[in-house]
Amino acid sequence: MSFFDKIKTAIFGDHGPLGGQFSGGGAKPAAPAAPTAAAPRPAATPAAAPVAPTPAAQTAAPQPVDVEAILTAKAAARGKPSNWRTSIVDLLQLIDLDSSLSARKELGAELGVHAGADGSAEQNIALHKAVMKKLAQNGGKVPADLQD
Repeated sequence: MSFFDKIKTAIFGDHGPLGGQFSGGGAKPAAPAAPTAAAPRPAATPAAAPVAPTPAAQTAAPQPVDVEAILTAKAAARGKPSNWRTSIVDLLQLIDLDSSLSARKELGAELGVHAGADGSAEQNIALHKAVMKKLAQNGGKVPADLQD
């Protein structure tokens, strides 16, 4: 699993836009029902009412995951200050991922972030913005100010 996939899993969990794809969970498709013999209907029985489509037959567009709400709730639950809105280190620590320089270098290489020297403020800011943009591209609802 790529480093960014770990971030998606930690934030989207089972609520991701593609179901549980990012957490390894999710609903399994139901097995088709075994055919049953229909009982003969008496001639006097009125016609059956139309059957409503099953939830599986209804295909609703996936809803975006509110990244800001999820991270704000995680920060509140921790009960200690977190600057996850601007700091890649705080963001990674909030979602219990490795925030070391080597981990950030790996993430930067994966996302194609080549700003500033390794570990510099310039690189960390660019990396944070790249993560937020990528979350938005993958079904996350991310405020514009976190992507710019």
